[in-house]
Amino acid sequence: MMQQMLAVLAVMGLMIGLLQWLRRRGLAHLRTGMMRRRSDRRLEVLERLPLTPQHSLHIVRMDGRSLLIGVSPSGCALLENVKAETSLGESA
Repeated sequence: MMQQMLAVLAVMGLMIGLLQWLRRRGLAHLRTGMMRRRSDRRLEVLERLPLTPQHSLHIVRMDGRSLLIGVSPSGCALLENVKAETSLGESA
């Protein structure tokens, strides 16, 4: 019985370690907290494009605007800010 419990704990430890490693590389994300209805949200992530393990682009909708945000180890940068009705590819 003790050997089985130790085996289960070892597997769980390996799984937790693998999850942390994947999260550091940007390959895994956990959603926490209670989910709210879409109609109640003011902020919504529409899309995420990983460029490298530490660099990515995010399209976020906030109060009727679409924001293109670049994320890197040095921080975040707003790259584009357009009305939500307009797609990001159509802006000047």
